[in-house]
Amino acid sequence: MNVHLPIRSNLDDDVDLFLTVRAAMPELARGLSAEDLSAQSMADCSPGKWHLAHTSWFFEAMILSQAPDYRPVDERWQILFNSYYEALGERVARPERGLMTRPSLDEVLAYRREIDRRMVDWLGREETDARSRYLFTLGLNHDQQHQELFLMDILNLMSHSPLAPAAYGKEPRSGPVEPARGGETVFAGGLVEIGHDDDGFAFDNEGPRHRVWLEPYALANDLVTNGDWIRFIGDGGYARPELWLSDGWATVKAEGWTAPLYWSQGEDGWSVMGLTGRKAVDPAAPVRHVSLYEADAFARWSGRRLPTEAEWEHAVETRPDLLSNAFGEVWQWTASAYSPYPGFAPTEGTASEYNGKFMINQAVLRGSSFATPEGHARVTYRNFFYPHQRWTFAGLRLASDARNDGPRMSDDENAAFRDDLIAGLSSSPKRTSPKWFYDGAGSDLFEAITRLPEYYPTRQEAGLLRTVAPDWAPRFGEGAVLVEFGSGASEKTRIVLDAAPDLFAYVPVDISPDALDAAADRICEAYPQLEVIPVVGDFLALGELPTGLGQGRKVGFFPGSTIGNLTPDEAVAFLKGARRLLGDDALFVLGVDLVKDPSVLVAAYDDAQGVTAAFNRNLLVRANRELGADFDIDAFAHRAVWNAEASRMEMHLQATRHMAVHIGGRRIVFARGETVHTENSRKFTERSVRDIAAASGWHVAEFREGPAPSVALALLEA
Repeated sequence: MNVHLPIRSNLDDDVDLFLTVRAAMPELARGLSAEDLSAQSMADCSPGKWHLAHTSWFFEAMILSQAPDYRPVDERWQILFNSYYEALGERVARPERGLMTRPSLDEVLAYRREIDRRMVDWLGREETDARSRYLFTLGLNHDQQHQELFLMDILNLMSHSPLAPAAYGKEPRSGPVEPARGGETVFAGGLVEIGHDDDGFAFDNEGPRHRVWLEPYALANDLVTNGDWIRFIGDGGYARPELWLSDGWATVKAEGWTAPLYWSQGEDGWSVMGLTGRKAVDPAAPVRHVSLYEADAFARWSGRRLPTEAEWEHAVETRPDLLSNAFGEVWQWTASAYSPYPGFAPTEGTASEYNGKFMINQAVLRGSSFATPEGHARVTYRNFFYPHQRWTFAGLRLASDARNDGPRMSDDENAAFRDDLIAGLSSSPKRTSPKWFYDGAGSDLFEAITRLPEYYPTRQEAGLLRTVAPDWAPRFGEGAVLVEFGSGASEKTRIVLDAAPDLFAYVPVDISPDALDAAADRICEAYPQLEVIPVVGDFLALGELPTGLGQGRKVGFFPGSTIGNLTPDEAVAFLKGARRLLGDDALFVLGVDLVKDPSVLVAAYDDAQGVTAAFNRNLLVRANRELGADFDIDAFAHRAVWNAEASRMEMHLQATRHMAVHIGGRRIVFARGETVHTENSRKFTERSVRDIAAASGWHVAEFREGPAPSVALALLEA
């Protein structure tokens, strides 16, 4: 039996909760006429009077009637107010509910009051069994569902009147619209868990919790707005069959859709019917009353797609602070069919018909709407409607695939990654090398990091480089070769290339073939006269440069304070190796980040959008994909720490639970709270830069510091 939570046993709490929930729908009905509450506007809707009665019938049929000596309030009403429970006998067909003029509204409200009285009496009895307690909670949640349906159906009814009447003076909603945040958030994906975990109440269709594989994806931080939709309409969105699914296009033609439900175009532009009457469309407000067909067509028009329900749930569980109006504005269509989760079992007894029987031909919506009662929504909640239905308070949030070109590592590189990862995770404390961050997805995520408002090093260094590059480039000499350690093609690379038009060649060196090829292609396209010679390799184990680079001076380029990722010994070894590789007359442009206020540093490595966290966890995603590991990505939290003693920022992945991970036949155990030290970013002073240069055989010819938050560039001579 799916009993998720025994309801609290305190009588006063139970009664207060019950009466609070039950008071909501009569309050919504207050001010509406008996005629308003008796009419049925379409087959999908029900009269308000029926909602008031049916939610009372539910408690009577599911709980009260289980007593052997129970006598119903009115035997005839068991047929009138049954919705779809075949096991409970006959019922009135849904499209005919509006034909039931009797019982009257007053009789229905009296019925409701009597059921409430009987339920309070039932709650006052001795402790009941777990199944009855679960049905009590189910009944409360069922009532809350119908409170929202009540508003959906009343709005549809009012929309049919030429008078465009307002059902309410003020829109009944549980909270304000959240302001838009802009942009999108990239999620690394991987092996994640979704579904309810039996902690607290949930409908049976929300479980069991299970694992799902997600490829890297991006989710829009905001909902699609009315303004976005007006542009879709203006671009012929409802007249272009190539944008629509086949069934969707057939529906558009058959129904004559030209805009969302309740929209109308007049001389003054678009207006929309709402619960407060007809008003001008607000371009900034999230769009409502669109079907799955429309949402899918809009996504295709936008060059995007709808998220799966697993992507939506993973995103909201992972970074709820980044997504505006995930709850409380509109239900959001997903690309997922409404089907059972692996291991699904319906609630035993009559309530088994509650959800499972509808798992066919419908689509899942996530989140909640402005009309969803407060406290009713959950991140695991699975709402569902047919793809053509539009009267629900539904909108959409766009998604897209994040870059994932798949593994391109050679067998040797794959083995090196595996062996290095196993060795690092087998040590104490656990560690990994930051060089494995940079597959294709990792490089894209790092590029996204460089554009974040908190991440100052990239823009500060680029600004400083624009100042110093014209001064330093003449020292390169004619026919020079720029050797960049770590594939570039970024803005900083181009600043140097623009300042030194006489370069003979550009040689990017990187361990990631994906990142390297992308960088080389972009530079070739932008500088067609420049010889571009990419080299796959680890700059910590430098070999030789390609032959045929001419006789010009070799100039090393190592921006981004990447040298701060190395240990002091590794940094000296690298600079020594670079001096040997580049030759006795070489120059070297070195970028470093400087010591500053820790609050500025921590913010730069733990951004509000969670991009750095995704970058950090992408190491685990890569291990799962390329090494067949089984990391639970969501079980590791990103941590950014300032280590004042070592003068460095540290990135860690912290296990949030005890677990075992398998890599290459090895089982590695993580204790809860244990961390994997993934990266250091050492911060420098001018003195420490001169010391490290001297220790590796270089001389600091110039040291230039930029404005706060300060970074520096050093020009080294062999």
